[in-house]
Amino acid sequence: MKISIFGTGYVGLVTGTCFAEMGNDVLCVDVDADKVARLQAGEVPIFEPGLEAMVRSNSAQGQLSFTTDIAQGVNHGEIVFIAVGTPSDEDGSADLQYVLSVANSIGEHMQGEKIIVDKSTVPVGTADQVQATVAAALAQRGVEIPFHVVSNPEFLKEGAAVADFMKPDRVVIGSSSARGAQAMDQLYAPFNRNHDKIVHMDVRSAELTKYAANVMLATRISLMNEMANLAERLDADIESVRRGIGMDPRIGYHFIYAGTGYGGSCFPKDVKALIHTASEAGYDAQIVSSVEAVNVSQKRVLFDKLFRHFGGDLAGKTFAMWGLAFKPNTDDMREAPSRTLIDLLTAAGANVRAYDPEANDEARRIYADNANLEVCERRSQTLTDADGLIVVTEWNEFRSPDFSAIKDALKEPVIFDGRNLYDPEILRQQGLSYYGIGRGNDSK
Repeated sequence: MKISIFGTGYVGLVTGTCFAEMGNDVLCVDVDADKVARLQAGEVPIFEPGLEAMVRSNSAQGQLSFTTDIAQGVNHGEIVFIAVGTPSDEDGSADLQYVLSVANSIGEHMQGEKIIVDKSTVPVGTADQVQATVAAALAQRGVEIPFHVVSNPEFLKEGAAVADFMKPDRVVIGSSSARGAQAMDQLYAPFNRNHDKIVHMDVRSAELTKYAANVMLATRISLMNEMANLAERLDADIESVRRGIGMDPRIGYHFIYAGTGYGGSCFPKDVKALIHTASEAGYDAQIVSSVEAVNVSQKRVLFDKLFRHFGGDLAGKTFAMWGLAFKPNTDDMREAPSRTLIDLLTAAGANVRAYDPEANDEARRIYADNANLEVCERRSQTLTDADGLIVVTEWNEFRSPDFSAIKDALKEPVIFDGRNLYDPEILRQQGLSYYGIGRGNDSK
């Protein structure tokens, strides 16, 4: 099938590449000429395991191509995906200007029947706006061309997006059009061979399903962080609690790890957007609002521990920081807990020497004007004469370090573990002070 993808961010690029991998003819469209030139040269601007090799192989086979030509993009695909960004507006609502701009372009340029697919995470009712926008553009041209708007939300985890797309646990298709549903069934047939993973529903339910999924997962994270904060005050260990509740099959172990809060491009934005959607509908979404409030507070937890440990005076101190990306296996620092911590520490007069396996360049870009942050190429470089080590992201290479070497390198032997990677007792036996998240009374 001929597929057009508008937007080459995480969702658009992964979607287009994986469809090309299955033999479809895919054209990805983006207004960023520099990004398109890099993709045409086989250079992937984001880090996502397995993606770059797949982009290069499918580009070489002629199944995947990139352009800035909007008219070409519209008329290439029988199915046209809208996968552009929907950033949070000041009031928390999703900004739909890019989605509706693409919809307008489709209406302006389409020459034949189209299946138009909302792949971006969008509020309930967006498909209606896309429908109206395309229809208005066609009317402006004085032509009548059939088109069908479908909602097909993505459920991709950054760091495992390619695997998630190639082996989906479900494919949600929202459509009021039999023609649209049929085309989507055909497109996803290669991903649906072992058993039926396609869930058909109405468009508005599909749009809400995406938000409900992300808010459910974010709720688990915030609830576990609430339990961790309570555990500290009750001298209990949240890691023991986690194992105790995770064995319950009704709960399981996914998304019940206490830490420094969630980040990234999805959870923060989608939680805020659902709060706004509920408010617009005249409903006070109290649990969802609490999820957001807890997460904002949780991103300060490590700073508060540092502040107390050093008696409220952080000026002139230098801290080693391991981890900048909001999670492992990505270079994405959007809404990352590391950013809150860097901002708070440098505002307090402290210096930060940070290392991340993939997000160093992104950190340099974001903090180009912050002289108090030094980004290092090796984690060992962060430690020398630092006043403490802060672990923010749970990359595998941070899980079993040489604690003796860490102690020797640090000016003060103290670790602030924002992901509960280490055993507090083992560290204390080695002469290191330890602060975790919900591990009982800190540094006993």
